[in-house]
Amino acid sequence: MNEEPTVLDYVKALLTPWKGPPPRIPPLPEELESDTSIKVAGGDLVVIDDAAKAAPVLAVETEEKPETALRKVVIPWRTFLLVVFATFAQSFIEPPSRNVTVAVVGYAVVCALMIWAFLSDEWQLLSVSEDTATSLSAKVKPIFLLASFPLILFAFLAFKGNRFTSLNLILWSLALLLALAALWLPGERVGNLKQELLRFFKHPSFNVDISSWTLLLLVSTLVVIFFRTYALDKIPNEMFSDHAEKLQDVAEVLDGRYSIFFPRNTGREAFQMYLTALIAVVFGTGLSFASLKIGTVLAGVVTLPYIYLLGREIGNKWVGLLAFILAGIAYWPNVISRIGLRFPLYPLFVAPALFYLIRGLRKLQRNDFILAGIAVGLGLHGYSPFRIVPFVIIFAVVLYILHTSSGSRRASAFWGLVIIGFFALIVFLPLLRYSLEYPDMFAFRAFSRLGTTERALPGPAHEIFFGNLWRAVIMYFWDNGNIWVHSVTGRPALDIVTAAVYFIGTIYLIARYARYRHWVDLFLLISVPLLMMPSILSLAFPDENPALNRASGAIVPVFIIAAIGLEGALTSIGKQLGKGLAVVLGLILIVWSASQNYDIVFRQFYKQFMGGAWNTSDIGHVIRAYADSIGSKDSAYVVPYPHWVDTRLVGVNAGYGPQDYALPRERIEETLAFMGPKLFIVNTADEETLIQLKKLYPKGTQKLFDSSLEGKDFIMYFVPEIDARR
Repeated sequence: MNEEPTVLDYVKALLTPWKGPPPRIPPLPEELESDTSIKVAGGDLVVIDDAAKAAPVLAVETEEKPETALRKVVIPWRTFLLVVFATFAQSFIEPPSRNVTVAVVGYAVVCALMIWAFLSDEWQLLSVSEDTATSLSAKVKPIFLLASFPLILFAFLAFKGNRFTSLNLILWSLALLLALAALWLPGERVGNLKQELLRFFKHPSFNVDISSWTLLLLVSTLVVIFFRTYALDKIPNEMFSDHAEKLQDVAEVLDGRYSIFFPRNTGREAFQMYLTALIAVVFGTGLSFASLKIGTVLAGVVTLPYIYLLGREIGNKWVGLLAFILAGIAYWPNVISRIGLRFPLYPLFVAPALFYLIRGLRKLQRNDFILAGIAVGLGLHGYSPFRIVPFVIIFAVVLYILHTSSGSRRASAFWGLVIIGFFALIVFLPLLRYSLEYPDMFAFRAFSRLGTTERALPGPAHEIFFGNLWRAVIMYFWDNGNIWVHSVTGRPALDIVTAAVYFIGTIYLIARYARYRHWVDLFLLISVPLLMMPSILSLAFPDENPALNRASGAIVPVFIIAAIGLEGALTSIGKQLGKGLAVVLGLILIVWSASQNYDIVFRQFYKQFMGGAWNTSDIGHVIRAYADSIGSKDSAYVVPYPHWVDTRLVGVNAGYGPQDYALPRERIEETLAFMGPKLFIVNTADEETLIQLKKLYPKGTQKLFDSSLEGKDFIMYFVPEIDARR
């Protein structure tokens, strides 16, 4: 009789292998192969199937069980709560509530929930993909490289007298082309592109394949373009004195004076002047506010694809897309692009510089270092706060070197920095010559805020610095400053949703760096205050900090950090409850953010700006109507009054360029020599001028221009031709 082997027989056989193989254990009955249990563990609802993976059971009471696959469902309630608490906390410090205690407690709860979510593996700290490259290519074409050096020197010498000329531009371009020929590495894509072009010309055909991701990018782009261009002619629709200075510089370019640096109004770099001149000619907008705004809005829009690419490089395509959307609809970058000044040129070149730098360091691709250097060089021609970026680049490379143990990678990073510096120097060459010829003018604007050029420091430098640093760091949640021309004063720099996910993303990066020690995480965090240094270092005028224009380079890392926070929360929810719910929650948050940003830009900012700006457009339109009917553009005058309109802008709004229409009161009598009709624009509070006009031209008529804006009325004093001949 064959008895069924026991567990003891099986163990004995394993301990005495020389006696033969162990007996075969018969399989369990089919009814015991599946078992399902439901339990609550650690506060999470857990469903566990396939109990056959547990230890063998010899005696079990069988019952029918549903046949289901192995799965585990965890309700990510901590993630839900931390998103709720973050938005709840931020909403309590939105003007006018300002309940700091509730906000601090709310954000403290967010920190606790995030730590709990990390420890319970509800929210996983996914490490940044490792840097795989080991060394930088050493291939160089020495003939081209050596030939570039004398051209660099000759170009430098030719950039004298603060003028671009045909000669120095040719030398400059040749030097850059030779440097590119020496160091640029043609990739496989170039050869493939040639083959594709040849194939297309032989057999022309188009295959359009639009994926769901492409469609999503297209829709996101349309939404962003709407936010950046909607009502551009009206928001804002008035200029101030800085615009008059810019338009005078642009007028010089159109007249054939090609300056490297424009010294008017404490000095300006040249990029915007030439961009605006090009737009004025190509779009036919001339010397106008529209020409300025079109250029800066284009700069703001072009920045966004690089924010997407950088987000994708650091995180994934979803981080890139969310950063693209959040930055595209945000009030801060939108407003500084609409003003028509150089402000968006700072992030415009920060974004590609950081993208090519980080990708270059991670993949050790020489072409990326070349492109980063070109971006840095161009940025130095854009907006003076960009001068901090070379130091940010150096900091990033040092950070990379300190975080890698590979000697070849360290050496490659060093040579990458040399390549960046080499190409940045070539592109910067005209300004380098100017800075050596006119050092005081080149440095005046920066040192007027940093040092004692204009006024003594209002306190100890270190106290002012740390006070400025603190106000700059919290501006995203609390107060973005009091400069009404490019911000809604007294409110946070970010909307409720973006501020909340920016906080979440910051905590996430801190935790991930503490765990994995990847240099990109630390660099992303520290780059925010570094890129805000042009605002923070306003030691002589601390009231000008924070300033959204001088801190605008931080737009790039701030919105990527916010996207990391949002993507991490949505991924945690999607993994457990499905992508559908995560998509719905993401859409709700983005729509909420878009709705608030729309209100901030198109209602709050518009109302505040129009309340502070003078209506030179109304005066310009009145003068244009007068000149086109019974008078001429040269017989209209604006009598200046303290703290009133910039009379140069009147001519711009009338369509005559930056012609100054100012006629001081003491010179009004000179107009008696002109025998035609005349029009005088006078401030409503200027009684002395009105008395003088009535005395000189008793048959003149006085009429009030009733502005739709409170306090912006003015007086039109018309002198008919018959009175002019008396």
